[in-house]
Amino acid sequence: MQVIETRVDTSSDEYKRRYEHNVGLVAELRENLRKAAEERSEKAFKRHTSQGKLPIRERIARILDPNTPFLETAPLAGYGMYDGGVHAAGLVSGVGIIHGREWYVVGNDAMVKGGSSYPITVKKSLRDQEIILENRLPVVNMIDSGGAFLPEQAQIFADKWMGGRVFYNQAIMSKLGIPQIAIVMGHCTAGGAYVPAMSTFVVQVKKTGAIFLGGPPLVRAATGEVVSAEDLGGADVHCSQSGVADFYAENDEHALAIARDLAQNINLPTKARVPSREPQDPKYDPEEIYGIVPTEIAKPYDVREVIARIVDGSEFEEFKARYGTTLVTGFAHIHGLKVGILANNGVLFSESALKGAQFVQICDSMRIPLVFLQNIMGFIIGREYEAKGITKDGHKMVAAVSCATVPKFTVMIGGSFGAGNYAMCGRAYGPRWLWTWPNHRISVMGGEQAADVLVSIKQDQLARDGEQLLDEGAIQWIRQPVVEVYEQEGNAYAATSKLWDDGIIDPAKTRDVLGLALSASLNAPMDPFGHGVFRF
Repeated sequence: MQVIETRVDTSSDEYKRRYEHNVGLVAELRENLRKAAEERSEKAFKRHTSQGKLPIRERIARILDPNTPFLETAPLAGYGMYDGGVHAAGLVSGVGIIHGREWYVVGNDAMVKGGSSYPITVKKSLRDQEIILENRLPVVNMIDSGGAFLPEQAQIFADKWMGGRVFYNQAIMSKLGIPQIAIVMGHCTAGGAYVPAMSTFVVQVKKTGAIFLGGPPLVRAATGEVVSAEDLGGADVHCSQSGVADFYAENDEHALAIARDLAQNINLPTKARVPSREPQDPKYDPEEIYGIVPTEIAKPYDVREVIARIVDGSEFEEFKARYGTTLVTGFAHIHGLKVGILANNGVLFSESALKGAQFVQICDSMRIPLVFLQNIMGFIIGREYEAKGITKDGHKMVAAVSCATVPKFTVMIGGSFGAGNYAMCGRAYGPRWLWTWPNHRISVMGGEQAADVLVSIKQDQLARDGEQLLDEGAIQWIRQPVVEVYEQEGNAYAATSKLWDDGIIDPAKTRDVLGLALSASLNAPMDPFGHGVFRF
């Protein structure tokens, strides 16, 4: 493979301006992540620790192998929602290493609203399970929940993609042979009681862990019986009488040690194989990405400069380099694993869409995972391009991406607008993981364009009715609110809050995030049949 030779002048004023701007975005991201991880009331902290409980992030740290990475899923889910205090949707989850293998670890944060489940908590739980099922990852679930947040029950309980789907998915996991270890470290109430009941192994902590379909307040209201949580569903009950729990733990530390022993003794299947080699660091410092990405999202730049700071040895075997040049495609390695990369270098023309479709088919037929670096304003539009068939050519790329069976990963490194989102493997197109950078913007079109469209429609309507056209003041009266709404709804934090992605990441960490996710994806067997390959 050829090494990408950089053309970036790191001493230029423009590079320094961009670097300072993007470092500022990363600093803001780190502060928001810190608040989501640490900002808890003193009252909640004391109530939790006074029971001998460990904070959720300490629980996770103790179950993982020392000094190994943890790829957290959607750490800013729920950002700004409700009263702004439902940090990470009240749930910490992600991929970590236990005894040398990737496991998916999930834990309620009982210091956030007592571990209660909000609608965004349920949505995040279902996203966690989607990751588990697609990648066949074994699971450790640390349960410490107050159950559903009752004022929001209508958004949690009854529909297909609400709380009941969690237990349905658990049954499917079991059917597929995915091990599930449940550690009951707090309350499991009502439907939540099924989480341990449907797991492979259940570890329950005495005094703090309790499992019951109806908690003491409901039992008292329904039957008049007065009973404590411990007598109703504590570890002594379920380890000695009901048989719901399998292992009796003295405290959090003991429970985590039992779970690690169980994980070590579970016979996990051999991981799938993809072409690989010894890993190499990029030739260029990944932090130089800060000085490469423009401050204005619509400003073009050569995406090869980003690729050079993500892939092993900065080596990239470009496919069809002279054809459809607004889409860069080619082969590389990330932490030793071979990947096919598709990266935007402008809007998608017919040629670039056809090139992309062919490249996706090639990678799928060769069982090579796909990485999409998405910075797309959309497909080219206009009379000339419609006549040439941009709609049918674009559909070919969309169809190829939809039908590819190899693991797909998407990083939104800039804008994501219109049908370009689809062709470049947006959320609806099944990437195993999807992350964004802090500069990310997403919407059906840019805010300025949307405002101009609405003004144009209004002017056409007035002209048809024979009325006076809008003056500049009236035009701005229409435009300004539209631009503001698009900015509020389409920025990186608004998107990640709603779980449109799996998290905002530091651009300089993109390589490491992709490496761990790629490795985790190989826990799922690879479909032996991919695309056939043909030229359009």
